[in-house]
Amino acid sequence: MNTNCLISGNWATLLLPIHDESIDFEKLSTQIEYYIAAGVDGIYSNGTAGEFYTQTESEFQAVNCLLAEKCHQHDMPFQVGACHCHPQEALERVKFASSLTPTAIQVILPDWFPCSLDVAMVFMKAAEQAANGVSLVLYNPPHAKVRLSANELVDLYDNIHSLVGFKLPRITPDIEKSGLAKRASIFVAGHFLATDAYKGAKGAYSNVCCLNPKSAQKWTDDCLKLKPAALELEARIQQYMAQEIAPYITEQGYCNAAVDKFMATLGGWSNLESTMRFPFASIPKSDIADKLIVMGELLPEFRSQY
Repeated sequence: MNTNCLISGNWATLLLPIHDESIDFEKLSTQIEYYIAAGVDGIYSNGTAGEFYTQTESEFQAVNCLLAEKCHQHDMPFQVGACHCHPQEALERVKFASSLTPTAIQVILPDWFPCSLDVAMVFMKAAEQAANGVSLVLYNPPHAKVRLSANELVDLYDNIHSLVGFKLPRITPDIEKSGLAKRASIFVAGHFLATDAYKGAKGAYSNVCCLNPKSAQKWTDDCLKLKPAALELEARIQQYMAQEIAPYITEQGYCNAAVDKFMATLGGWSNLESTMRFPFASIPKSDIADKLIVMGELLPEFRSQY
């Protein structure tokens, strides 16, 4: 039985400020400070939107040392993404992450070959040992080589004692039936949080937070309190995402991280630009004006704080 504390709420992702292919650590520091001042429930690093797959080990360590320093200074919960497509290197990242005493460490399953549940179990047990008592969160996104079934998620949760939660796209009927959402911290895609909170979702590693961290925090609080108004706002968020944002991925071929960076640039709360690191394409800034008009019409709550 898992003994670590559950985690919940609106967790803001670190987005890499890139200039001439280098990380702009001054802008990254400003971003962390903004999240802290905005009062988000927590901050996490090196997810998909954090472009972990483009970072050297020295960059990974520098990003997370900066995050840990600022979060410890302000008592802000934080999670370190120790994700890596190379499983041995992932374990080294987990070891380093544990030295920063984060709230939790996020990992992905070995990526190149689709792994069986047995292989996933072997990897997660090794990650647990490397984490040295720090809680683990398993990120199993839609583009993962293996999408674990509800029963497989339960098996991992029951056997990896430091595994406290999962980042998943939704709480499906199978997951709901398994009872896992009542036991573990399941985080869903941000724009489905109001609906899935009724099914047991504990929060989001939130794409919605990219638009406006302060507004996303208020909305998350309403979602987790099961306020009906949260469902009405969710419907408008989903309309905006489907109409204005998703086509960048489904029709134009941009990667998810490019969309998250574009939303942060669109939101105007950050000095971040939408520039992606090689070899991924960046959504042009010239698209912002039209998206802002629709945003003002559909989501005035996300424009009101600028």
